[in-house]
Amino acid sequence: MLERAAALSGEMIRLRQDIHQHPELGFQEFRTAALVADMLQEIGVEVQSGVGRTGVVGRIGSGSGPTIAIRADMDALPITEKNDVPYRSLNDGVMHACGHDAHTAILLGAAQLLRQSFIEEQWQGNVRLLFQPSEEDFDDDGVSGAPAMIDDGAMEDVDAAIALHVWSNLPAGICYYHDGPSLASVDSFKAWIRGQGGHGARPHQTKDPLFMLGPILSALYAIPSRRISPMRESVVSLGQIHAGTTSNVIPAEVFLEGTMRAFDPEVRQLLQSEVQRALKISETLGGSFDFELTCGYPALNNDPQVNDWLRQTARDLLGPEKVENSEFGMVSEDFAYMAGQTPGAMFMLGAALPDGIERHHHTDDFDIDERILPVGAAVLAETARRFVTGRLS
Repeated sequence: MLERAAALSGEMIRLRQDIHQHPELGFQEFRTAALVADMLQEIGVEVQSGVGRTGVVGRIGSGSGPTIAIRADMDALPITEKNDVPYRSLNDGVMHACGHDAHTAILLGAAQLLRQSFIEEQWQGNVRLLFQPSEEDFDDDGVSGAPAMIDDGAMEDVDAAIALHVWSNLPAGICYYHDGPSLASVDSFKAWIRGQGGHGARPHQTKDPLFMLGPILSALYAIPSRRISPMRESVVSLGQIHAGTTSNVIPAEVFLEGTMRAFDPEVRQLLQSEVQRALKISETLGGSFDFELTCGYPALNNDPQVNDWLRQTARDLLGPEKVENSEFGMVSEDFAYMAGQTPGAMFMLGAALPDGIERHHHTDDFDIDERILPVGAAVLAETARRFVTGRLS
């Protein structure tokens, strides 16, 4: 499988660079979805378009037997690319800065490998290829691409689900695994601390929301260390604070926006209540507050059995030196919704370029070593092949 994937390397690189040049935001992946559908039809895969709005589902198999799903996300981010490369984004202000172009190319490569395998072996099982829209963002109703595809039946009768995520600052070609809660839940909040503004020379005649902000900030940042057990990981971070218009006017309002992350659903609920408790300090100081919570993705729980399948496949194809167990961190992924529907797992595939420059996800200089594309395709395809042929234990 690895040799066959290597033979497709040039095609996968071409596809990745084409998609990278034409990035599209969430639920706007019309060109990308058409490219995916055309490619799947060309290799003889049954295609269903418009799943979860702009998603594409491919089906390979006998129609009976067990079914495994492989998922890749397709959307880009609202970032202006600064890389000076031939495949630089042609869509100003939009960039594949998280590797979803690579995920799509990898799954298209895996589709070719699995289609050929089915022709040769005629296995009694099914592989469902899920090309998902909008992993990075929600629509106006708070729905991202994974639940949109689930609502349209993409996960019906699926017995297991697998995925990967390229990682731009981990050594290229190394596969990283973590069992259980592996990526955090994410919720965002907005808050308005309200007081009574006035002249900067007469602060005693105001109810200064900036004064209230000080102890509120201390309380917010103390939540993970003083309100949550140190044995249960959590994060509260602020991304925006806005107030005032000039130097000698005390404003009537301060605006805050932040994020909360956790692995444990109980901790997730506790964070939500503790952030509101911290904001209540404004009432003690004569002000008030408004709070707006947006619930995002749940934590990703990697099923140990499915993870073992992926891990063993990587060991067999790449060698044990290319497989590591490692924590993933507090970032989030809406593949968690799919892994909540059926046993599922995602692994990280190191993709750092050999120049030694750190390139972080969601930044304007993000890029990857494209030599890892056949590695990802081979591990996903061979794991799925072993699943449908009953060769996993």
